[in-house]
Amino acid sequence: MTTFQLLAWWLLPIAVLAPLGVWRCVSHRRRVRIGFSSAAVAAAGGTSHFVRLRWVPSALRCGAIGLLAFCLARPVIANSQTKVFVEGAAIQFVVDRSGSMRALDFELDGARSNRLDAVKRVGSAFIRGGDGLLGRPDDLVGLIVFARFADSLSPLTVDHGYMVDALNKVQPAVDQSEDGTAIGDAVALGVDRLRDAMSNAKTADGRQPIRSAALILMTDGENNAGDVDPRVAADLAATYGIKIYAIGVGTRGMAPFPMGVDPRGRQIIRNVPVSIDEALLTDIAKRTGGAYFRATDTKSLQAIYEQIDQMEKTTTEQRQSLHFTDLAVQSFNFSGFSVPPFLVGVVLLICAELLLVSTRFRSVN
Repeated sequence: MTTFQLLAWWLLPIAVLAPLGVWRCVSHRRRVRIGFSSAAVAAAGGTSHFVRLRWVPSALRCGAIGLLAFCLARPVIANSQTKVFVEGAAIQFVVDRSGSMRALDFELDGARSNRLDAVKRVGSAFIRGGDGLLGRPDDLVGLIVFARFADSLSPLTVDHGYMVDALNKVQPAVDQSEDGTAIGDAVALGVDRLRDAMSNAKTADGRQPIRSAALILMTDGENNAGDVDPRVAADLAATYGIKIYAIGVGTRGMAPFPMGVDPRGRQIIRNVPVSIDEALLTDIAKRTGGAYFRATDTKSLQAIYEQIDQMEKTTTEQRQSLHFTDLAVQSFNFSGFSVPPFLVGVVLLICAELLLVSTRFRSVN
């Protein structure tokens, strides 16, 4: 049983036209003959535009032969396609926004800055890239802030623009009723969000796209509010395989703190003692296999994020496939029909040449 490839039938018009060309070559005896006593009589008639264009049929024939040779050479284009399978991390930011985060012991763009603004700047660069950080484009990132109470401002999402906007809008607590440092409650809430994300994230083929889960805790104080003990929250994180990276934010010893304005409207700044429970932060980090860091300025905070970036890498698997496009029979859509342009071009050139030499450009012997 004879079969053709999907577009091979476009070669059949060429096979039909070939006998017509042969018939024309062998049928010269049937051509009309007109006798002249002298060629000068014909020359005296002058030349027309069609005489000057007598090269057109030959050009069409040559073009058809050349295009047909191009098709028979079977030119192809190799198109490389890459499928990327990403296994990212789920990272929960837990940011302290208590009143002590207003201490002015950091620096941004050459000017004095409070701790919270520095955390927002470097945290945004960690997520989206910049300032020497590569960003986390394939990771789920969420945001929880806390003072006396813990609040979830952004779910774990790959919409990092939304998450960064939420982070940049965070302001330190100024009302005494909401001020405090509920580290345990915030960590417990972060663990709960990560646990839900890991249990719900399944691909169609059953793979778990979340390779690891981490909680980045940034605080400058001691646990003095909330209902959950930070160590209990850390043990809960360890149960679900969640690492805690704790960052103590603030200088050692004394830190400049804004105390209001004087009668002339100038800001009053006084040095106050820094009190960070480093023993607690170190303990809860170790319980989960994480680590504790101390950021005393913007530069050290950025270096800490660079270390965390290396610890929580995203795994990317690439599979490459190679596809060939046959230019001789590659089709394009024209008025709803799928047409291979090169083969159609051969047919049209041959048809045009036969039409011309059979009508206006017909010659006689």
